[in-house]
Amino acid sequence: MKLLSGPRQPFVGLAVVAAMGVIFADCFPLSPSTLLAISVLVVICALLVLRWPSLSATYAIVGAAFFLLHDLRSSNTEGQRLAAEIGNSPRVLRATGFVISEPKIAPNGFATFLLKLESIELEGRKHRTHASWLVRWRGTPEYGDELRLFGIAEVTAPPRNPGEFDMRSYLARRDVRRTFFVRYPEDGALVRHNGGNPILRAAQKSRAWMQNALCRGLEGSPDVQDFLNGIVLGLRHQTPEDIEEPFQQTGTLHLFAVAGLHVGIVAALLWMLATVARLSRKWATALIIPLLLFYAAVTGLHVSSVRAAVMTSILLGGFFFERKVFVLNSLAAAAFFLLCWNTNELFSTGFQLSFSVVGAIILFADPLFGVLRRWGAPDPFLPRSLLRGPRHFMHVAFEWLCRGASVSLAAWLGSLPFVLWYFHIVTPISLLANLVVVPIAFFILAIALLSLLLTPLLVWPAVIFNNANWFLAQVVLAIVHLLAQVPGGHFYLERPHWPQNDIAKITVLDLGAGAAVHLRTRSGDWLFDCGSDRTYQRVVREYLHAAGVNRLDGLLLTHGDSLHIGGATELLHDFPGVRLIDNPAPDRSAVHQRLQRLFQQREIKPNNLVAGDSFRLSGEVTGHVLFPPRVVSASIADDQTYVVQLFIPPSTSILFMSDSGLETERALLAYGLDLHSDIVVKGQHHSGQSGTDAFLDAVRPRLIIASSRDFPDYERISDEWAERVRTRRIKLFRQDETGAVTLRFDRNGWEAQSYFTGQIFRSSSQ
Repeated sequence: MKLLSGPRQPFVGLAVVAAMGVIFADCFPLSPSTLLAISVLVVICALLVLRWPSLSATYAIVGAAFFLLHDLRSSNTEGQRLAAEIGNSPRVLRATGFVISEPKIAPNGFATFLLKLESIELEGRKHRTHASWLVRWRGTPEYGDELRLFGIAEVTAPPRNPGEFDMRSYLARRDVRRTFFVRYPEDGALVRHNGGNPILRAAQKSRAWMQNALCRGLEGSPDVQDFLNGIVLGLRHQTPEDIEEPFQQTGTLHLFAVAGLHVGIVAALLWMLATVARLSRKWATALIIPLLLFYAAVTGLHVSSVRAAVMTSILLGGFFFERKVFVLNSLAAAAFFLLCWNTNELFSTGFQLSFSVVGAIILFADPLFGVLRRWGAPDPFLPRSLLRGPRHFMHVAFEWLCRGASVSLAAWLGSLPFVLWYFHIVTPISLLANLVVVPIAFFILAIALLSLLLTPLLVWPAVIFNNANWFLAQVVLAIVHLLAQVPGGHFYLERPHWPQNDIAKITVLDLGAGAAVHLRTRSGDWLFDCGSDRTYQRVVREYLHAAGVNRLDGLLLTHGDSLHIGGATELLHDFPGVRLIDNPAPDRSAVHQRLQRLFQQREIKPNNLVAGDSFRLSGEVTGHVLFPPRVVSASIADDQTYVVQLFIPPSTSILFMSDSGLETERALLAYGLDLHSDIVVKGQHHSGQSGTDAFLDAVRPRLIIASSRDFPDYERISDEWAERVRTRRIKLFRQDETGAVTLRFDRNGWEAQSYFTGQIFRSSSQ
């Protein structure tokens, strides 16, 4: 309570009540008439408080003001009005507007950026608007460019699988309600350059110059260039995932977020230059503060950089006004001003992580330092001046170690709840990693800034500094990659939930024409297929992390389709030692052949099971291979996919068909097998034909989970087949409508739940 009412730290209380007002407004939106009435009441109360000041009344008014501010900014916005006007269906139209974010160029050549609209042309009519859209265009736009584009405006797709990033909600917080896809370069035209905010435009150009200066002499080391650009300029989107992931696993990913460390070094160097120039404290402060804010703009105006720049500016402002400044009050002031700028920042991951980490360091680092220091402190009755030689050195080193450990531990504790909630990862190794890596990063930043200062004057010393940074960057990368491999150094956890006594849980992921099925039993985790290389990295891997999978017991590859097994190489890197079951039937798949060569190189011996073989997923769950036989008679090579029947006690059976077609179904019927299964999981055969009446009569399922997508046509479930399934009173979960489907099995039966719609079907349903 003292923190809220402290006379020297007023922003602490103001920031807390402001956050509470924003949260209440987000949970309980009000009608315009109610908002108007509350606004009038708040104004009257504010006038009364000016006449008769009261701390509690001031906090109440600030909380109510932020409640109104967030409600007004979140209701009836430009983006909402335009979205309501054009509807939810994809619309072909022309749009004119300005690029208001730095374009991010993907490997396929598409640039992604935010466009502040001036107007749209729809069905021959021109509409004026100031909404913002997310644009994808195979062009080369720059910040501030005015563009005229022709394309398709569509609703941003929501996540279709557990663990998938919710881009739709992320953009909605910024009032971006549509994605505008411009297919060809010639569908876009540049109207004029150099629009937008002149300060931000100058910051963008300065960043490009800094990139060239930092990378001069390092042309042969793209990994080091990406690392330096990320750590110095905050260009995290240019950092490859194979570099970024080890930093996440060691809890050192914050190095790529320009924050207090970066801004502090810049401020220290600028202060040193001001001292050399013999400037007074007031003049030095007046020059450094705008330069720090410009550095935040250069690094992209991310929450962490803006927070650090505002905090440092407030601390330096104490020199200008000759007042004592409190660090916690400065942190709260930064939060307060950021919420004034945009109340939706409260719900961003960057805001929450940035302020929780710095707040934890301010509150807990000193107490932790005191506890750690007592473990190795010298005799308290011995004056410190009497410590000489090695003993003095050991005491100083121990104090430094305790200080670093206390800061690292406080930061880890402050970030742990949010890292676990958003990224599903716990990183005990970060306590050691930050102790080792952060001091090296300090020197990298200092050398980089010296290189930037010298480049306009002398090029060759700047190149020497860049090469020194090359060495330090290689050291950091080697240390981080090494620590990321430490057993138990990091592990993934599911979000907290009520304990469930499931015998098994199966998640059928929605990967379009691809496939990946996660089977979790009480004793292990299996995957049936793993998607393409792209979908594994973007969907399957993120799902496995969100599911808390740290060890994969088995991987079954159904057939050679790259959309089913293309991600196997990455998966084997993430989960070495996994048991492999590979389809031995011959095929013409180049991806499958490359995988088999990889198995030979790594001396991996997959199990080549055929019809009649069985394998155990746990002590209770067993899989039986029904197809292909040892000698394949099918005339189509691509129709030799695995068909597996899974038995889950007490009496549930599931038939995994993969992309089997008519030839496989006829063969299974000819074998005279007992195909009866409660659930069928199937894809679409390239012939467009599967799931015949005769086959459904033999299987007699209660539920079918089937992949479906619009393109190509044969991957879409036909309306005729869907109607035939319904007439048989079989429940159909088509994944173009349901997204991923989760199956849970216990002693009383089973249930299936759609991720996208939340629809539930139970074994007890009639």
